[in-house]
Amino acid sequence: MAAFKHLEECMGTVFVFQGHSNLEQTELQRLLKAACEPLHEADRVFSRYKPDSPISQLARGEISVAKCPPSVEAVWELCEQWEKTTGGYFSAFQLDHTFDPSGLVKTWAAKQAIEILLMSGVRDFSLNSGGDIWLSDDLSEDDDWKVGIALPVTIAAPEAGILTVVNLKDTEFRSIATSGTAERGEHIWDPQNASIAHSDIVQVTVLARDLVTADVWATAAFAEGPSCLARLGREPGIEALVVFRDGRIDGTDGFAEVLRGSL
Repeated sequence: MAAFKHLEECMGTVFVFQGHSNLEQTELQRLLKAACEPLHEADRVFSRYKPDSPISQLARGEISVAKCPPSVEAVWELCEQWEKTTGGYFSAFQLDHTFDPSGLVKTWAAKQAIEILLMSGVRDFSLNSGGDIWLSDDLSEDDDWKVGIALPVTIAAPEAGILTVVNLKDTEFRSIATSGTAERGEHIWDPQNASIAHSDIVQVTVLARDLVTADVWATAAFAEGPSCLARLGREPGIEALVVFRDGRIDGTDGFAEVLRGSL
C-alpha cells in the first residue's frame, strides 16, 4: 500500500489526512476532495467570521433557526445534549445568548469527513483536525498509533516540545483532544460563571472513542477547572490528563494505565 498525506485548510486551521491506500491516486484524491466538502460546508454555515453565514445572520436576529440550513438545528440539539451531559460546563450560548457552536462544529464536521472515507473503503488513515486527532481501527503501521501531547506552551516558544506520547494501539480509544491556553490564551468560556475560564489549569487532554466526545469533554473540563478530574473519573469511556499552572500533572486512573502501556 502507498502512503498518502493530504492537507486541507479550512475553518482557520489545517486538517491533515494521513495513511495508506491501494487506490489509484486519482481515485484517492477524488475521495479526499469529497471528504473535505463537509468541512467547507460547515465553515460556510457556522463561521462567525463570515458576516453572511447563516450562524452570523442568526446571531444578528436576521433569520430564525427554521430559516437556517437543517444542519444548524441538528448542531443546536447536539450542543444542548452535551450541555446536559457535562453538567452545564459545555455550552454553545454566549453571555448575550447568541448561539456559537464553534467549540464542537470542527470535530462534528471532521466526523462526517471520516465517514465518507470509511464508507468508500479508505480505512487505514488518521485525521488531525487542528490538533484534535482521530485514528482508524485499521492502522497498519505501529508508529501511527502513537500520539504526542504537546507541552502547554506555544509552538513558537523555545521550550516547546512534547510532554508525553500515548500509544492507543490495543486500547478502546481512537480520539484525543486537548484544550488549553498555549496558543490562544484564556479563551474558553465558563458558562457556569458567565466569564472566561480562569483557574489553576493550563491544559486538559481527553481520550475517547469518538472525536466529538473527546473535543467536548476537553473544553468542558477546562471550563470546570481542577474539580473536573472527579467528574471525568466517573464518566465511562473517557480518560484525561491535566496540566496545572504550577507544573503539576494529574489524571484519571485510566489515563495512567494508557501511559504505562505506552512505555
